Amino acid sequence: MSSTASASLLSKIKPDNFTLALLVTVALASFLPCTGQTAVVFGNITTVAIGALFFLHGAKLSKEAVMAGVLHWRLHLLVLASTFVLFPLIGLAMRPLALTFLTPELYMGILFLCALPSTVQSSIAMTAMARGNVPAAICSASASNFIGIFIAPILVGLLVAKGAESKSSLDAVLSIVMQLLLPFLAGQFLRRWIGRWVDRHKAVLKYVDQGSILLVVYTAFSEAVGEGLWHTLSVETLIALALVNILLLALVLVISTWASRRLGFSKEDEITIVFCGSKKSLASGVPMAKVLFSTRSLGMVILPLMLFHQIQLMICAVIAQRYARRTDAAEAPARIS
Repeated sequence: MSSTASASLLSKIKPDNFTLALLVTVALASFLPCTGQTAVVFGNITTVAIGALFFLHGAKLSKEAVMAGVLHWRLHLLVLASTFVLFPLIGLAMRPLALTFLTPELYMGILFLCALPSTVQSSIAMTAMARGNVPAAICSASASNFIGIFIAPILVGLLVAKGAESKSSLDAVLSIVMQLLLPFLAGQFLRRWIGRWVDRHKAVLKYVDQGSILLVVYTAFSEAVGEGLWHTLSVETLIALALVNILLLALVLVISTWASRRLGFSKEDEITIVFCGSKKSLASGVPMAKVLFSTRSLGMVILPLMLFHQIQLMICAVIAQRYARRTDAAEAPARIS
């Protein structure tokens, strides 16, 4: 690999600014946690920020983009099956291994991770980088996020042990509808009037997305630190959590790749299935965790998701580069002839 290619690959897998901001937020919560009335104020601000986040998601989602790939139903079904069926099954199958090295609370976080929808931005970006079916990726990732608003709380109710501090499936769905879905639908309804303004200011509005996540992370880890998070979580446990996340992602990548080839999808569709079906959304997951779980357990629940988020970006960036090189190699003879 040339030095230029190595530098390009390194730029893809190194932590981005948002990941660094997450690390700084966790450090801030560890040394300067919010408590008492300050924690109540931060909690109220976070609730408002999450509503704004999903309102903007609704306003940004173009109906035309969704319809561009909606007819490719076999691909979308496979992506949804990978996201909401394969992930939970693997998470349950990993229980004996995970509980050997992880605390029950961290394993609960793994199961919560498995119930979440796919990402939107990074799934589409990786698909485009790898020369896949981008319109289908837009449709699949968007559908996964919308459907996940209903499916995720139900899956959490089914996957998480009854003794865990989570709400019942019905209460969870109602909470999700009130705090996440209604702002999302309001954004969709108002898109005809504010859509152009939102599209013009995407670079600025991303800070609402990231800011709301950082607020949730700060309040969650502040509470967790008060409960003795870093006294119960060792370096060995963090390494074990990273390895469990890597194993989970590797199994999903291998199985989704095999299934897409077995079912006769084109290479472009395979790329879309692999990237849309293997991702889990930090942007949707952190707000959902705040709605679904008690504050006391929130820090442990979102820690596996935060770690998985960076692992999926790093590994999928490498895979996208490999897909892109294979596409370039296949196109070279055609250009020569």
